Amino acid sequence: MSLTIKVPPVGESITEVTLSSWKKKDGDAVKMDEVIAELESDKATFELTAEKDGILKITAHEGDTLPVGAVVATIEDNGATAATPVKSAAPAAQPQPEVVANAPAPPPANAVPVTAATSPSASVALDVKVPAVGESITEVTLSRWIKKDGDTVAMDEAIAELESDKATFELTAEKAGILKTLVKEGDTVPVGAVVCRIESTAANAVVVASPNGAAPVAAPAPVLADKSYASGTPSPAAAKILAEKDLDPKAVSGTGVAGRITKEDALLAEKVSENPQGKVAPDTIATPAPTVKTEAPKPAVTSGPRSERREKMSSLRKTVAKRLVAVKNETAMLTTFNEVDMSPIMELRAKYKDKFKEKYGVGLGFMSFFTKAVCEALKEWPAVGARIDGEEVVYSNYADISIAVSAPKGLVVPVIRNAEAMSLAEIEKAVAALAVKARENKLTIEEMTGGTFTITNGGVFGSMMSTPILNSPQSAILGMHNIVERPIALNGQVVIRPMMYVALSYDHRIIDGRESVSFLVRVKQLLEDPARLLLGV
Repeated sequence: MSLTIKVPPVGESITEVTLSSWKKKDGDAVKMDEVIAELESDKATFELTAEKDGILKITAHEGDTLPVGAVVATIEDNGATAATPVKSAAPAAQPQPEVVANAPAPPPANAVPVTAATSPSASVALDVKVPAVGESITEVTLSRWIKKDGDTVAMDEAIAELESDKATFELTAEKAGILKTLVKEGDTVPVGAVVCRIESTAANAVVVASPNGAAPVAAPAPVLADKSYASGTPSPAAAKILAEKDLDPKAVSGTGVAGRITKEDALLAEKVSENPQGKVAPDTIATPAPTVKTEAPKPAVTSGPRSERREKMSSLRKTVAKRLVAVKNETAMLTTFNEVDMSPIMELRAKYKDKFKEKYGVGLGFMSFFTKAVCEALKEWPAVGARIDGEEVVYSNYADISIAVSAPKGLVVPVIRNAEAMSLAEIEKAVAALAVKARENKLTIEEMTGGTFTITNGGVFGSMMSTPILNSPQSAILGMHNIVERPIALNGQVVIRPMMYVALSYDHRIIDGRESVSFLVRVKQLLEDPARLLLGV
């Protein structure tokens, strides 16, 4: 008996995963609880195990994106699951009609020759799908039908107008026939979805009788010499070239299907227009002889090799991109800046870092100071750690701080739970442990969900100033930057101090300017006087 292996539920907000790799091959013998595949969601990578012993039969391929609950494989029982059947007594022979070899049955006396007009099954339907229109576009809106349901359409004729978030373009018929629409105007459909069907007309297929009396065979329709919709119409690429060179399409004869002007036709017309003294005959321009090869324009001289490389976006990268765009579109995000004199913290670290590491087994970094300062400031300004849920604002009496970490597969944001109750040493240990898990792709879903406030440190890469984007559904994020020695005025004197710019991006829908600026000033005060973190003042 076979057992079906499905994509297991991996989190409330995760609806699909990517099958990144198979650990076992099709036909391999597997044992119960043995790892057979690796799945990747937008938040973490996890393993899929066999639920019993048997032979693995793979149904999904590496790189496939699968919804939760989809079947990825089956496990068959070991051994011969079906023995060779024992032959039983031959069943009673069924009476068969007498057949005379090589003698086709004569047609009825009143048979009518089958033609295109009398053949009801001569039509073949062609599904028309939404084409791929860009790497970042996954769905489009069918804004209007240019042709109506039941209309006769010609090949390459525009039948509908599709609209994406970036551009509007036309959908053309891929063959001539009768249009059958399947979606309505205004519907949003994914790329690759079928939007209509084109059925062949009776005139497009001629049915002829086989000379040996076999079933009728559909013969291809003859090519008509009459002009159609496509005659003299440039393709999109050709239209762009003609428009750039201000050339009239009527002066260019098309060599494409049904007289359509192709890109090659437009390039040839452009070349002729740039060299009018070349004495090229009009007939030669319109219909170039197939044996004459036009020399391609020489590419610009470059130094060194030129190449491109394409990689499929990971599920993590696609989800991060989608969420960042959503945050920019759905929130009233603003950023306020300040600067911090890092001298007190740097002097404190230089004085106690060796004893700190000897006692706690972890280094004393800047992240623990910033985390403690944020936790103290959130107590005074709770709106900065709040979030919008529908028509309500949710306030938290705890501080779950998300720390942005750069992992091999992209940016991840694990969470330190109840950071407000942790010491500097506990925070440093938590940050170090999460960073190691992130680099090894071992973060769990629980370690990456939740969070009330985010800290990101672009300074480790040399960033001087930036405007970090909110980590939805949170309402604020603090950006750290590099430390640079700069002259400042201190007590009437110009002195050199290690300074850091800090940025607070926030959702202005629930955080006012007074709260955001006061919060950042409070963080500045606590960092420039670390004793306040210990005394809570």
